[in-house]
Amino acid sequence: MERGVAGHGAAKIAWQAEGEGSAVLLLPSLGRGAEDFDAVAPLVAAAGFRVVRAEPRGIGGSTGPMEGLTLYDLAGDAAAALAAAGAGGPAVVAGHAFGNWVARAMTVVRPPLVRGVVLLAASIDTGLDPAIRASIDGSFDPALGEAERLGHLQRGYFAPEHDARAWLAGWHVPVARMQRAATAATDAAWKRVAERVPTLYVAAAEDRIAPVPSEARLREALGPQVERVVVQRAGHALLPEQPEAVASTLISFARRLAGAR
Repeated sequence: MERGVAGHGAAKIAWQAEGEGSAVLLLPSLGRGAEDFDAVAPLVAAAGFRVVRAEPRGIGGSTGPMEGLTLYDLAGDAAAALAAAGAGGPAVVAGHAFGNWVARAMTVVRPPLVRGVVLLAASIDTGLDPAIRASIDGSFDPALGEAERLGHLQRGYFAPEHDARAWLAGWHVPVARMQRAATAATDAAWKRVAERVPTLYVAAAEDRIAPVPSEARLREALGPQVERVVVQRAGHALLPEQPEAVASTLISFARRLAGAR
């Protein structure tokens, strides 16, 4: 594992990388860090890719202003990490949940760096049902007891047969607030990513936050260059639930775009 820190304006963005080959950039979910990909990244790297993970500002060694930002600023952070990691050439950029919005924004601000985009358990719109938002907020509310938080985590993020305790830790509330504010401050140019690059939507079959959309709805929301894969026995958390399936899907898509056989 290689580690470093990239500069992006007033921000310093910590990154980690492993493997050699075409680049795959991994971006984590709302208020969560790069460790969420711990079970996925080594599998993708072992398949012959240079896997880069960018830590959101406010987590680990990533620092910088936390106010007055847009998704384009956060996409610039990710792009700086990718360049500093020496990945070379355009990357497949995979964003989990909130990270999908940063991945899509990166195709606007740094298009030469993006070969394709993978949206993992992604809400394709920014609006959410109030009850679902309450479970998201309750999942990382430090004022709630563990049992109540577990209830929110299980209801919002995990398939019934999976243990939500896997996500009791790893939440960063100030980061989540910053990311939500950045999203609200961003125009709509980033949304239709599949008009710009090939896009793979990886749905979780039991996702309550981002229920599986039809392929027609995906084309309507994202553009024509989109395809869909559905991962069974997984909720919105997806990564800790089905890491092998996620890695396999990423590898297949990245090989196809890189022209690998």
